[in-house]
Amino acid sequence: MTTPEGGAPGAVETPGEARADRAAPPPKDAAARPPRRGPADPVRMLMHRHQELCAHAVDALEIAAGLEAHGVTDRTAARFRHRDVFSLAEELYARVPRADPAAAPGAGPPPATAPARRSRTVCGALHLLPGAVCVAAAAALASVTTATPAVRAAVGASGLVLLALAVRLGVRSGPLRLRHGTGPRTAGLWAGWTAGYAVYGDWLLGQLLAGGPDLPPAAPRAAVAPAVALAFALAPAAGCAHWFTVRGRRVLAASRGLGELAARVRPLLLAVTLLFLGAQVALLLGAQAVLGGGDPLALEAAAALGVLLFLARLLAVHGFPEAAAAGLATAAALEAVAPALVLIARLPGVPPVDAPVAALATTVGPAAVPAAACTAAALGLLVHGLRALTGACAHWPAPSGPAEAHRP
Repeated sequence: MTTPEGGAPGAVETPGEARADRAAPPPKDAAARPPRRGPADPVRMLMHRHQELCAHAVDALEIAAGLEAHGVTDRTAARFRHRDVFSLAEELYARVPRADPAAAPGAGPPPATAPARRSRTVCGALHLLPGAVCVAAAAALASVTTATPAVRAAVGASGLVLLALAVRLGVRSGPLRLRHGTGPRTAGLWAGWTAGYAVYGDWLLGQLLAGGPDLPPAAPRAAVAPAVALAFALAPAAGCAHWFTVRGRRVLAASRGLGELAARVRPLLLAVTLLFLGAQVALLLGAQAVLGGGDPLALEAAAALGVLLFLARLLAVHGFPEAAAAGLATAAALEAVAPALVLIARLPGVPPVDAPVAALATTVGPAAVPAAACTAAALGLLVHGLRALTGACAHWPAPSGPAEAHRP
């Protein structure tokens, strides 16, 4: 009997055994290998990492700003097969579904109308309020020159408190309001010191170098013209800050890379700084013509202080309050060194460490100290701004809603 090939002698293959043999699994070495995967999606990792940012973004520019704030640069985008951060942000915006605000837990129906913002007229009045309060305080002090020292001190303290409140209202409304937190609490202290030195610092340093001051007979003399000009400078500062913010967002929308954005923002920062400097000088010259007095060097020191305060506020508004506080602290420290050296030199056995200060005040004038301090600090903030304010994270798209209301 003929047997099938490979079968045992005498064995007959039945139809059931043939079907079982054909249905048997192939040997291990012939098992099908898993299909080869295609190239991994490099953007999916970013989609999961920045899911909340991409889901709540109003456009691709906001995603680009958020990516840059997390350290993503054009070189990083190249690893995700994109030419720049903007191209990467566009893909993330297109692939990540938008979050539905109504689907959030506890979220009610969207408001029918957006909350009414404070009118521009009210914001402009708040920005002019410090100048008006400063003029009123100067007039009140001039009317009590023959009064007792206690009365003069009470009038001056009242005017100072009202001026501080007016400045606080001005910087908390409109383009000067911080939108990235409150910043260091010491920034207000440094700003107050530099402003106070601009008003009374020259008189104090002159009295210290002359061996004084002998209080209360030697009543402090305020530099009225610089004080009024600096108080009124809040209005042009708000206008310049608004101009820079609007132009910066337009440049961000038109730029196709971080390098192009930086190249287009730097001229804007220099232009807005020069624009504010021109407005500050015009205010100083006008105050000097109306109120009289005013050393030319003191006016230069006040102009440098105005630019310093403007740059510090601009940096703080665009998300860099620490750098703003550092610049103000540097100017305040340099101004405090001069009277401190004069007082230290009065100690017995101490060498004349105040000789440089005395020589500078004698040859140039006491105003040389704040002029040098504020100019150096302002230049430092300008150099830092040319690097910090040229990034996408410094020009977030304008938010809308109650958080943007110009509340005082």
